[in-house]
Amino acid sequence: MFEHHKEQLASRNAFVSRQVKYFFLSLVILSVSIGIGIVGYHIFGRLSWIDSFLNASMILTGMGPADHLDTTEGKLFASFYALFSGVAFLTFIGVLFAPIYHRFLHKFHFDYQEKK
Repeated sequence: MFEHHKEQLASRNAFVSRQVKYFFLSLVILSVSIGIGIVGYHIFGRLSWIDSFLNASMILTGMGPADHLDTTEGKLFASFYALFSGVAFLTFIGVLFAPIYHRFLHKFHFDYQEKK
């Protein structure tokens, strides 16, 4: 997937290509996560589609709910979706920045064994 620390750093074109691939993969994760929230809020919270999108977006990014839910199933869904969203958002960020983090670590790798 990524080059080993003993291998040469990937070219800028290879890095950009990898970053684009991971960007689209992170968008898939984000889209599926927000889709689950939209459908769940619409079905269980009995909210309109636009209100469902608003609530799913707010919960997924950690801002908090926008609408009050009156149904028990809506409240249960919102609770589980909030727990899921914390993990999903961190996964989205991790996938998005993985190539950048790897390149940074690879570029500034310091081998202690060679210095001894």
